[in-house]
Amino acid sequence: MMRHLVNLFLFFLPPSRMFGLRRYLLRSVGIDLSVGVSICGRGWIYGRGEVSIGVGSWLSPGVVIHSHLEAPISIGAACDIGPGVEFIPGGHEMGDSSRRAGRGTAKPVAIGDGCWIGAKSIILGGVTVGPGCVVAAGSVLVSDVPPNTLVAGVPARVKRTLPL
Repeated sequence: MMRHLVNLFLFFLPPSRMFGLRRYLLRSVGIDLSVGVSICGRGWIYGRGEVSIGVGSWLSPGVVIHSHLEAPISIGAACDIGPGVEFIPGGHEMGDSSRRAGRGTAKPVAIGDGCWIGAKSIILGGVTVGPGCVVAAGSVLVSDVPPNTLVAGVPARVKRTLPL
């Protein structure tokens, strides 16, 4: 409930200002934010699950994190997360014909240091993005991403290896 109230309050702040206040309020409701993290407004952190964000990372306006008690979400240091990116650790097993969305599941999401996640991308549960990756805008990540690669598409596929 407290996270919801903090989200509501933060929603009405200017979207790219008051980062110190944002960090203070989000830390007060259990979000693990390192030094220099900047979280812009118009986003939301749902749920009571563990969320940690590394030193100097930037979350653009409209980033949505669906946290889950059984699936931590971690974003490394010096990451840039584009506008409207969603982190979704929860899902369902395939059910029978009476109800296809079967038993609920949740798997962690991990983003390595130095990654750039393009606008409107979706990162699903069980995905680990290696350090130094670029995820093209609008991509849907359903499987792990090797370090220092560029991925794009729905579902995201490796397009090329990036220089170190």
